[in-house]
Amino acid sequence: MAYTDDWETLMNGVFGAGGKLKFGGAQPGEKPQAAKPAGSPLPDLNAALQENQRQLDELLKKQNAQLKAQDAAAQSALEDSRRMLRDMEADGLLAKGTADVPPEQLGSFEGLAAEVKKSVLGQDAFVDSVVRAMRRPFVLGTERPAARNVILICGAPGTGRHFALAETARIMAARGLLQNDQTAVLDLALYPNSGAEKLFLQDLYAALHAPGEIVIFEHYESCHPGFLKTLSDLAVKGSAPLSSRYLVNKEGILVDAGTALAPGAVSTITPCGKYLVFFSRKGRDALADKFGAPFVAAVGDVCTTSAFAREDLAALAAQQLNALAQKVNTRLGLTLTAGADVRDYVAAQCSKEKGAAGLAAACEQIFRALSEYCLQTDAKLTGTVALTAQPEGVWFSLNGAEAQPLAALLPAEYTGAVDAIRAELDDLVGLAPVKEYVFGLADNLQVQQRRAAAGFKTASLSMHMIFTGNPGTGKTTIARLVAKYLKAIGALKGGQLVEVTRADLVGRYTGHTAPLTNSVIQSALGGVLFIDEAYSLYRGEQDSFGLEAIDTLVKGMEDHRDELVVILAGYTKEMETFLTANSGLASRFPNKIEFPDYTADELLDITTVLAKGKGYRLAESCTFPLLGYYKRRQALDSRTAGNGRLARNTLEKAIFNQSRRLVAEPAAELDLILPSDLEFEE
Repeated sequence: MAYTDDWETLMNGVFGAGGKLKFGGAQPGEKPQAAKPAGSPLPDLNAALQENQRQLDELLKKQNAQLKAQDAAAQSALEDSRRMLRDMEADGLLAKGTADVPPEQLGSFEGLAAEVKKSVLGQDAFVDSVVRAMRRPFVLGTERPAARNVILICGAPGTGRHFALAETARIMAARGLLQNDQTAVLDLALYPNSGAEKLFLQDLYAALHAPGEIVIFEHYESCHPGFLKTLSDLAVKGSAPLSSRYLVNKEGILVDAGTALAPGAVSTITPCGKYLVFFSRKGRDALADKFGAPFVAAVGDVCTTSAFAREDLAALAAQQLNALAQKVNTRLGLTLTAGADVRDYVAAQCSKEKGAAGLAAACEQIFRALSEYCLQTDAKLTGTVALTAQPEGVWFSLNGAEAQPLAALLPAEYTGAVDAIRAELDDLVGLAPVKEYVFGLADNLQVQQRRAAAGFKTASLSMHMIFTGNPGTGKTTIARLVAKYLKAIGALKGGQLVEVTRADLVGRYTGHTAPLTNSVIQSALGGVLFIDEAYSLYRGEQDSFGLEAIDTLVKGMEDHRDELVVILAGYTKEMETFLTANSGLASRFPNKIEFPDYTADELLDITTVLAKGKGYRLAESCTFPLLGYYKRRQALDSRTAGNGRLARNTLEKAIFNQSRRLVAEPAAELDLILPSDLEFEE
């Protein structure tokens, strides 16, 4: 009998129509049967009931077997489906977590914020606002090609801004609320001037036509105003007109068609129904200053992160340590244990500059150190690694052995040899006020590092400097040493010194200066940009190219204030005039250092040091004539005579004269310079 879930049909198979038991004798409505022969036994009522019960039991058994087979098949199909979904997740074709979404959550925002908060800690109100911003078009409704929603996400770095949006998009995609969790990112700092128009439009078109449904805009503060107008039109009007004819080539790239009347030309750009998300450290007011009031009115949601509370940082640190323990177990085969002291140490790595990213960096350093420990032996290590926090850092112990500092396991980071550079600075003749300032930078950095380790707020110190003084007073030499010293003490990541003059910053035609200056700034990020004879950038109010270079420099210093140190050098009087070229220029350079002229005694010391560096030595009898010569020159013109170039030129002439003398005196000492070798220009 085939399976049926129709109970009436099922009962009719065992009972008669109307639900009556079928046993001997005619039933109502049935044709009477022939009478049984006389003397046959009467039907046994119990036997009939038992037979009917047996038939019912058999039928129910078959039904249960069929149901179990169907359940097993359905379960197998479900597992196959989930396995396929997980494979697609691993290949990046689906958002992570898609396979585990309960059916009742598909297409629903219910409980979505709570799910995001499981991984984004300490920002509950911010997460609620992000989910609300993503849900808004589902409630209000939007029509393509208008933007689905325009969102401003602001807050300090390292407070979970990007992570919260990524987690929200991932869970929405897993629930089928988004096609996928991909995002397109446009860094608007790459388009600082009008010369980048074609590149900007190509990148914008590509981002709006990318597979994802979210377009992120970073660093709008550094973008050319004309391009911000295009973005404003997208948000306010739903489309932005193009000033030139453009075509879309086979690769989907927007290209300039010039003046050709080509069919299929693109005349406008639309948001393509995407979420337009702007990231910034600043809020709505700063947005209005750049885009204007109509754009701000078109912003549907402003989502702002808050500073982490102490308990939030502790929870974030615990989350990072749990992830670290899993990584150590998977990669190194070790069990990791840590107490509240290590958790608090990791939590203290949250700084104003890095935010919660400092916690992840601390855990990554622990993992790298433990990996280095495992690499030091060929034997497979097993057991438990116990971490403890000490004032100088994290220590570890494997299987109860004596604790060791983790930092000692890591390769020494290149710093440029602090002691050697400090000694080189100390060996420079004179320049006492300059040395005092440079060494003070190291003291300030050390104090700020101690405050960060103790969980206090830190204060960043502006290190932009102006070196003024007469020619040859050591400005360039000090600038080179400062670059190496700032790298050595950890104030700069790169430590490179980029030396430029006006010719390296000022372009040859209109529109060339800003890109040229920006490229120089980019090359110096992480190091020191040294502009010698900086006053030459400003040749009066009619020098539009020089003024453009100065304006670009000031803006670049503000945009990269934590990544760049700028040192300007020049003559004292000329530099005072130069600082009036831009109203914000002087305020960017709080550290003005005057390089004094060298005294006659210092010039004598410089001559001795230079001679030693070249493999020569001055006879004692050279002291008096050299000292007298330097004093006479300084009395006549201190501006040109009080510098190291005078000492260098004097020594080079003496070496030349000594060579001529040694030809005539083969037995004379080859490294000794005598008074007769000196030649003075009076």
